[in-house]
Order: sequence, then structure tokens, then C-alpha cells
Amino acid sequence: MTELGKLLAAFGAVLVVLGLLFVALGRTSLPLGRLPGDICYHGKNVTFYFPLMTCLLLSAALSALLYLIKRLSR
Repeated sequence: MTELGKLLAAFGAVLVVLGLLFVALGRTSLPLGRLPGDICYHGKNVTFYFPLMTCLLLSAALSALLYLIKRLSR
């Protein structure tokens, strides 16, 4: 049961760090969430927003980062 507690604590710490990172990135002038290719539809009573290009960019960056971490840990 202590292993589960350690795992949950580590997961929580990672979430806190990611949250702080997103807050810090939100204060910069990076256009994440407003890139060309992000879908934004404004109707009469509805607004639909899907950051497609931002998702693809973050996915590629995280994939490259995890690849490098795996490659360096060998």
C-alpha cells in the first residue's frame, strides 16, 4: 500500500509542476492556443474551439522529449 501512496504523491508532484509550467507559459507571448490551424467556430448561441495545431505541436514536442529521455537513460 505504501508503493501506491508514493506513486500517487509522485503523480501529484508532476501535476503541480505541469500546472506551474502552464501558468508561466500563459504569461509569455507564445501563441499556444491561437496558432494557425486551431479551429474556432462562433455561432449564435454556441462557440466551439479545438486547438488542433497546438495539440499536434505539443504532441511532437513531448514525443521528442520522451524519446530523448529514453535514449539517454540507456
